[in-house]
Amino acid sequence: MDAIQILTEPHRRELLRLVWDHERSAGELAGLFDLTFGAVSQHLARLRDAGFVTVRAQGNHRFYSADRDRLAPYAPMLMAMWSAKLDQPGTG
Repeated sequence: MDAIQILTEPHRRELLRLVWDHERSAGELAGLFDLTFGAVSQHLARLRDAGFVTVRAQGNHRFYSADRDRLAPYAPMLMAMWSAKLDQPGTG
């Protein structure tokens, strides 16, 4: 799967938005989605394997944050997609 396919999948794109400015735990992220913890974990694994998020372990928890350096070439595309979503009625 190439970078564009990984980044344009709606759940992964939203996960990136949520960890763009703030580190968040996998459990916190899972609570923000209408998906199982396992499904969110799989999306996070794809992002991690592609190098788009970093992971910090603390006890039994894993905290994710966007790797902005790695995402820099894609940032304009991501920002445009996030803005388009916020401009849609009933979103944001």
